[in-house]
Order: sequence, then structure tokens, then C-alpha cells
Amino acid sequence: MNLAQDLPRAGFNFDNCRRNAALLQGGFKPPTTTKTGTTIVGIIYKDGVILGADTRATEGPIVSDKNCAKIHYLAKNIYCCGAGTAADTEMTTDLISSQLELHRLNTERQVPVVCANNILKQMLFRYQGHISAALVLGGVDKYGPHIYSIHPHGSADKLPYATMGSGSLAAMAVFESRWRPDLTEEEGKLLVRDAIASGVFNDLGSGSNIDLCVIRKDSTEYLRNYELANKKGVRQLNYKFKKGSTATLHTTIKDLQITERVQVVPMEVS
Repeated sequence: MNLAQDLPRAGFNFDNCRRNAALLQGGFKPPTTTKTGTTIVGIIYKDGVILGADTRATEGPIVSDKNCAKIHYLAKNIYCCGAGTAADTEMTTDLISSQLELHRLNTERQVPVVCANNILKQMLFRYQGHISAALVLGGVDKYGPHIYSIHPHGSADKLPYATMGSGSLAAMAVFESRWRPDLTEEEGKLLVRDAIASGVFNDLGSGSNIDLCVIRKDSTEYLRNYELANKKGVRQLNYKFKKGSTATLHTTIKDLQITERVQVVPMEVS
């Protein structure tokens, strides 16, 4: 039986800080971070919210997945795009999604988008940016459509349109030149598609296909692989050649003169 004074204290444990400092002073090289790439966006249009993302997952110079899903479910009226470390964005959105569902069951009402924003930024702030999850949160509730950009260290902005990831500057250039509050749904889809495509074709960390998620007041539509921006080409020729079809420039044959023979002695096994 554990007494109250025997229970560990709540909060973070910093017992290994001195050990880590000693390792660094001794020449230990800590593991380096892996550069990731993504283009994620969100806009408010006339009747709701449209989120968009590319589908390339990278590990530095390696493309590890060409068709991953970067738009995550939080609630029926709330979705979230994630940039950064894929595992961090997946686990963060899964955890917050379960908390929002418990909140909905407890209050017996639709969860406001600002509630998801508060829970997300408070969790990320608690870890001081060590959880690599940059998020574009979008949803529609009784107060209207909402777009939030949430940074890994916990700061958040409420915006009419937002971009994040390594291709965010190219996507933002599209939004700043063409976005307006009264966009129709089709115009909004085209704008988000063009913003993601600008990241796909101008940022090496972004690529492959384009995903969209349209959130309206009474419905949500997740458009997986809305556009295949980089279609794989079809092989046109047969690259199997018959023996002798390749010309030989020259051939040189030399005789090897063996001057000494080496006697092999069997190894004793007894």
C-alpha cells in the first residue's frame, strides 16, 4: 500500500539534466533533427472552411511516403492539418480528438472550435516546442467558420486564411493575391488547390497529391487525392536488349603466368 508521501510528484522530471550536461561536456554528440517538408493551408469561404495539404512525407532527402494523409479528424465539425514530425502530429491530433469527444459527451453539445484551439495550444506550450507539430485548425460551429494556425511552441493566431510548413511562403503568395471573403465553394476549392500546388512544385519537401477537406455548417466532405498533381509516367519502351545488340569497343585478353603454388595445409580440429 502506497502512502501519499510515497507517490511521485506530478509534473516533469528533470533528474537527467545533470547527466545530459555531463555527457555533452564529455564530447557526446546528441542526435540531430531530421528536416521535414509539408504544405498545409486553410481558408474561410462564404459557407464554411476549406483545408488542404500535400501528401509527401520526407526524411531529410528521402521521400518515405508519397501518399500520406496530413488532414486529421478531431470532431465531426473540426479537422486539423499537421506539419512537422508525422508521429507527433498523429499522436497529438488523436489525443485531442479523444478529449474533444469526452467534452462533447459531458456537455451534450457540439464542441466549439475555440475549445479545440485552446486544448491544442496548451498541450504544445507545456512541451515548449519539443513536440514538432505545426497545425492549421479549421472548423464550423454555431458561432461561424474558424481558422487557427498553431505553432509547435504553443502560440496561436485566428486568421481568415493560414499556411504552414516548408511550402507555406509559396502558398501564402497565392492567398494574398486571390483570397476574398465571399468566395463560393468551387472558387475556394480552386484557390486551395492552387495554393497547395504552388508548394508542391516550388518546395522540395512537398509533393505528390493534393487533399482537401470542406467543412460546412451541417456536413463535412474529405476529398482524399482531390488531384494527382504528380502522376507517374507510363513506360513507353522495352528496355530488354538481345545479346550482341550492344557494340563492343575493344577486347583485351591476357594470359596469367602462375609462378608459385601455395600448398594448403588442413587445419587441426582435434
